[in-house]
Amino acid sequence: MPVSAPVFAYLGPAGTYTHEAARAFAARLGIDEPALLECASFDEVFDAVDRGKCEFGVVAKENSLEGSVTATLDNFAFKSQASILGEHVLDIHHCLVLHPDAKLEDVTCVASHAQGLAQCRRFLAERLPGRATVTTSSTAESARMAAEDVHVAGIANAFAAELHGAHVAVRDIEDHFGNQTSFALIGRQGHPPVFRGDRYKTSLALFLQVDRAGTLNMILSEFAYAGINLSMIQSRPTKQALGDYMFFIEFKEDANTLPVQTALNCLRLKLREVKVLGSYPVD
Repeated sequence: MPVSAPVFAYLGPAGTYTHEAARAFAARLGIDEPALLECASFDEVFDAVDRGKCEFGVVAKENSLEGSVTATLDNFAFKSQASILGEHVLDIHHCLVLHPDAKLEDVTCVASHAQGLAQCRRFLAERLPGRATVTTSSTAESARMAAEDVHVAGIANAFAAELHGAHVAVRDIEDHFGNQTSFALIGRQGHPPVFRGDRYKTSLALFLQVDRAGTLNMILSEFAYAGINLSMIQSRPTKQALGDYMFFIEFKEDANTLPVQTALNCLRLKLREVKVLGSYPVD
């Protein structure tokens, strides 16, 4: 009896950068035509994984311009038991997309996600001054709108333009080159590793027993004693009380090594919870 292909949940609609990342993860797993589950939010992606509606989920973790994706962090910290199985960094290249029969002079409004509009301000001011802007739920939705209306230009990736039948009029219109987003492949807690590599990254969520002076220094000291160089540390409110915070931490080490295990065990004695979100190979 043939084994069915694993299902990947992603933030829709079709053509989003998350959709593109899901296809990239599937390709790394040797799957040419992945089964996909379109979701309306990252909350829904996490829920689909936790409830077993799919084997994998794909969520945005961090953008080089906008920073961490708070909806993803909050799910990892407070709502979900999903684990990170892999990471894929996608170069974000925005395109101006039009109806196949449209020209720039036909455009009366520009539609895109708020971040897409914000990241292309200079191009819009120089090439499409005075046009109205419309905020959409996703960049992919703006490609669909452009494909249906000669007077609407969308800001989306070339992948979305191709899927929805729009024409790429101008490529790489973003103000800042080098824009990248890190996506996480997630699975249910206890899912076996799916990737192998020589270099690993570990992601943690740390919850304090009591908020008191020196707590952050104590946390940092445990990693310093173990010779672990942190690549990210970020505080987030616990949603319990004003001024009550927890910490997200990342470092480029395998969680199964002795120095990391020693540091984590020491922290478990001093903190309310040390939640390992995942330890996974990176390029």
